[in-house]
Amino acid sequence: MKLYIKLITLLTISLFISCEDVIDVEVQNAPERLVIEASLDWEKGTTGANQTIKLSTSSTYFVEDQSSPVTNATVKVTNTNTSEEFIFENQNNGDYTITTFNPIIEDTYMLEVIYNNEVYTATENLKPVTDITRVEQSTEKGFDDEVLEVVAYFNDPEDEKNFYLFRFKEDGDLFYELEAGNDQFINGNEIDWWHEKDEDDNQGEFTTGDRVELEMYGISETYYNYINTLIEQSEGVGLFGTTPVALKGNCINQTNANNYAHGFFRLTQVVKTNYTFE
Repeated sequence: MKLYIKLITLLTISLFISCEDVIDVEVQNAPERLVIEASLDWEKGTTGANQTIKLSTSSTYFVEDQSSPVTNATVKVTNTNTSEEFIFENQNNGDYTITTFNPIIEDTYMLEVIYNNEVYTATENLKPVTDITRVEQSTEKGFDDEVLEVVAYFNDPEDEKNFYLFRFKEDGDLFYELEAGNDQFINGNEIDWWHEKDEDDNQGEFTTGDRVELEMYGISETYYNYINTLIEQSEGVGLFGTTPVALKGNCINQTNANNYAHGFFRLTQVVKTNYTFE
């Protein structure tokens, strides 16, 4: 009887061993690309003179360091309305900075990055942003009437298209939560933009004493389309969603169109505030 059991055991083990096949999965390696983080944001109440553009290179998914700083590029921004040029100084860590930038609402600016003998350019318009008139807390605006949300109020300008980017971050969170909107159906009215957290968020719902940073940006329609798609992709693919694809920004390689860059060149005006839940 014991011998019979041993034979069955050995047969079972050998069966599992014989079914172990090594499967080689071929993973596509994307080519290394320049990553341009060029967000020139003019906070209301400041001169907007201090600006930073970050350059790095992308790498394959399974590499531990997903990007590396670019330290051998030249960066210039030109106001195409006035022809004023702004040279960003290389800090040798991937940052290119300037302390004399001159932001002018509705003027058009062109970014030029020269890297590895290739020229990348992007053009964008500097958009204004209206003021936040007040910030409150509520349980009536969101999806759940038992959950606290923060609500920002502002007056949308009349007779023009406006696009907005909102960034929310609770103290202690590592990243901002992004939301984008436009005034297509609410042009010229007072707008209340609310943000709530739910039980699916790692930090849980808002409670008394929580402090939230809120930033509202006036953005171009081009950037709105870009960031809105990026937000949708970051939220995952739903039942009826489309598979995320590589998202191209507005930075064009004038030397070799196939070697495009990741990232986006944007110019915005921004208002910042915070709120502590009572």
